[in-house]
Amino acid sequence: MTKKRGVFEKVPGSGIWFIRFVDGKGRYRREKAGTYSFAIKLLDKRRGEAVQGKKLPETLRRKFVPFSEVAEDALIHSRTHKRSWQDDESRMKRLVEWWGGRDAEGIATSEMERQLSDVARDEKWAPSTFNHYRSLLMLTYREARRSGKVNVNPARDVRHRREDNSRVRYLNQFESARTDVDYLKPLKTEEARLRAVIEHDYPEHLPEFELALNTGLRKGSMYSLTWAMVDWNSRMLNIPTSKNGEALHIPLNNAALEALENVHQRGEKIGRAFQSEKTGEPLANSRHWFEKAVIQAGIKDFVWHDLRHCFATKLRMKGAKLEDIGELLGHKSLTMTKRYSHLGPNQLHEIAALLNSDSTPVAPATEAAIQVSPSFVN
Repeated sequence: MTKKRGVFEKVPGSGIWFIRFVDGKGRYRREKAGTYSFAIKLLDKRRGEAVQGKKLPETLRRKFVPFSEVAEDALIHSRTHKRSWQDDESRMKRLVEWWGGRDAEGIATSEMERQLSDVARDEKWAPSTFNHYRSLLMLTYREARRSGKVNVNPARDVRHRREDNSRVRYLNQFESARTDVDYLKPLKTEEARLRAVIEHDYPEHLPEFELALNTGLRKGSMYSLTWAMVDWNSRMLNIPTSKNGEALHIPLNNAALEALENVHQRGEKIGRAFQSEKTGEPLANSRHWFEKAVIQAGIKDFVWHDLRHCFATKLRMKGAKLEDIGELLGHKSLTMTKRYSHLGPNQLHEIAALLNSDSTPVAPATEAAIQVSPSFVN
């Protein structure tokens, strides 16, 4: 690589580049830039400013702060204050891969949005995934500003993507696609096929599947579950803090209780309920096995969170009230729970049934009401 004059590495091989230039007053200046390509652009910019006689920007007088430094500060905050800190750690690894050596203030909003949009397109992210990365960037720069390490928050203007929270995907009870796997051929429904795959290839994780299917627990609440939260006598899960910041009390049916008993008998009786049988470390999520099981079962467009929809859908189809379902799911209002309203009987059926009888007299229409379009009459 032919190096441009005025661009150099202070530590050869470090990948962190500096620029050297003469400002508008004839003084030699040095500035840390980060990547080589950015250093070239910055050098051209500074030389242009010198020709125009512009003063040096204030950012030259502050200490260079790499994105990796403010990223670690954000993770410290996340580990202390967020239940989903493990998700933040996973996402932050990618952000650091993209911008770790860059000046935190030198990353523009347009660059952030372009990078996230490109990956979202290539990896077919859901809008919620994009928004999770955006939120993590917002947190990173918010904490960096509080500590005085940056003066700007470029993530603030990255556009939020609209999420479709009305989606309800559950394991259907109808005949699913055919398969060449012998032990799956007799099984017709998605739920039966998925359970069979888990029993066959991932038996140690079957209790996780059963508990999620029979309690509707969010993934974060489930994998942070400790044995101290299980009330065996009352058959209850008492979770002190849910996603909404409130306590959650979940009754355990027979299947859920059996799942917990199986895990309790085979592992440690203290600490986190779900731990790796190989390492003994607490499990953070189900990604390493559940996604593979779904594919093996021939099921499409189904993720772990959809087990929560299965729980609510089954209850609604059996006539459970929306208010009760919402309380079990930990919804703060019925707005989210109403997505399941069409799946079960409700008072609207009775209202619509009023038209089944012609005995009820109908008030005569007024002359104004009769003025309808010819197309409607025809």
